[in-house]
Amino acid sequence: MQKFTFLCCFSLLLSCSSVPFEVEENPAFYTQIENFLAEFWKVHTAMASQLGLSEYDSILEIPNPENFQAKQDFYKKILKEFEAVNEDEISISQRTDLKLITNELKSSIWNYEVLKSHEWNPARYNMGSDISGVLEKEKRALEDRLKDISKKLALSKEYYQAAQNNIKQATQEHLNLAIKQIEGFHKYLNSQVKAAVKKSKLKTQEKKEFNRNLDSTLQASKKYVSYLRGLLSNPQKMGGFKSFRLGEDLYKQKFEFDLQIESSPEKLYKEALSAQEDIRSKMFELSIELYPKFFGEKLPPKDRQTVMNQVIQKVSQKHTKPEKFVETVRQQIPQLTAFIIKKDLLTLDPNKPLKVRETPTYQRGFAGASVDSPGPFDRERETFYNVTPLDGMSRSQQNSYLREYNDYTLQILNIHEAVPGHYVQLVYSNQSPSLIKSIFGNGTMVEGWAVYTERMMLEEGYGDNSPELWLMYYKWFLRVVTNTILDYEVHNKNLSKADAMKLMTEMAFQEKAEADGKWNRATVSQVQLLSYFAGFNEIYSLREALKKKKAQEEKPFNLKEFHETFLSFGSAPVKEIKKLMLQ
Repeated sequence: MQKFTFLCCFSLLLSCSSVPFEVEENPAFYTQIENFLAEFWKVHTAMASQLGLSEYDSILEIPNPENFQAKQDFYKKILKEFEAVNEDEISISQRTDLKLITNELKSSIWNYEVLKSHEWNPARYNMGSDISGVLEKEKRALEDRLKDISKKLALSKEYYQAAQNNIKQATQEHLNLAIKQIEGFHKYLNSQVKAAVKKSKLKTQEKKEFNRNLDSTLQASKKYVSYLRGLLSNPQKMGGFKSFRLGEDLYKQKFEFDLQIESSPEKLYKEALSAQEDIRSKMFELSIELYPKFFGEKLPPKDRQTVMNQVIQKVSQKHTKPEKFVETVRQQIPQLTAFIIKKDLLTLDPNKPLKVRETPTYQRGFAGASVDSPGPFDRERETFYNVTPLDGMSRSQQNSYLREYNDYTLQILNIHEAVPGHYVQLVYSNQSPSLIKSIFGNGTMVEGWAVYTERMMLEEGYGDNSPELWLMYYKWFLRVVTNTILDYEVHNKNLSKADAMKLMTEMAFQEKAEADGKWNRATVSQVQLLSYFAGFNEIYSLREALKKKKAQEEKPFNLKEFHETFLSFGSAPVKEIKKLMLQ
């Protein structure tokens, strides 16, 4: 796993609220949540394990109709109970929890009964996260973890057979993704998992049993891949490929469930088109400023696009070497941390170090960098910054990728993914007193915070106002805006790949390798690419509104206080955090 409008004025929000803000927290509502979660984990054992509840580590959810139906029955039963809650009798923070819970339940029902991705997305069925999530819990004895993993592996044949039975009509794009990721899972089993078994102190018989289960898993998953390849080569077996495009109706419904914002898809799309031109104008001004540095006193071409292209190409040539990409990322994290401490922008927990590592093979194929954070029940587990090495690319692909992630853009990426972006936000989220806000986090807030921090860091002086860094920042932010345009047009306007590539490479100055990857992402996901621009708009406008309010009250605005107060409410929708901050 993420309204897009600038926030309305505070007086309007307060006058429109029908629920008093002074209501105290209701203990009975918290008891209801505790009872709900106790039952929720029983039907979501994989999620429970990944969030840190180790008592579920040995259980593997079989994706069969019986288990699917049990979840649906549970969702509908619990939804009725929470819809009966009187909002006038619970606090504003509890009302936010209530909205998150009911949205999660309604979304889950809709996903199964309407979207039905379990029938067309074979990439849903991958045991990689189930296995790695347990193996990486290093606070537990290795032998105990391996015993739990062995129990999961013993059920792999049933798991992949159920997955195969579920596929009715797959998309070509999700077939390719599933095959790539499961083959990565095979590499993971044959390397990290086998190495862990060899290193362990399991008894001889236990190792034999584990290896039998591991071999069985390899066979079952390879059989599944073989089945998927058969569909890929002969799609008529399932009546042809299903289109990956959602269409307007499904897209709007998914938008409402996933983003939880006030804006509509159409309105956000129009805002992105407007922002696109504004950013390009700023990039042109910076290109004019930098032109003499790279081309002497020669007058720049009259054509705006040519000027920007020429300067961007020059700036992009400064980048690390392919074999040093992951290490370069690793070296930048302390620099970002030092700047935040120096400027006193946030309190960072020294006991929560970030570990940069190569992206596990079974997770590759979706994003080049991501943060793997521990859940609220396993706060002591390490946080990993997954960075995909470039060794799987051709030389030309590597060069293209590195021009995109040059020395300047790479810093923006690390701000976004690591410090003070996703990594810091997720640490704060795990410290939130509301479990619900941590468990059912809002992707728009999560991605919006990461995008917000990019702008904030540069505004606070990171990079010494280097015009090259600002130019690459705006190029990066143009990509955020283009994500919205791309995703909307792909799923609502049947945007072709050729036109999508033109949008990304010409209008947004992206390298072909980046554009290829983003096109692939837009075909295997829906709506998520909108969350970046939407969340940024909400957070940045909230900050500016609070600044204005403080100025009117003749009180100083403290940026650190804003950041820590905002993050203290967990990963709730920004519109709900706004209400909490106003309280």
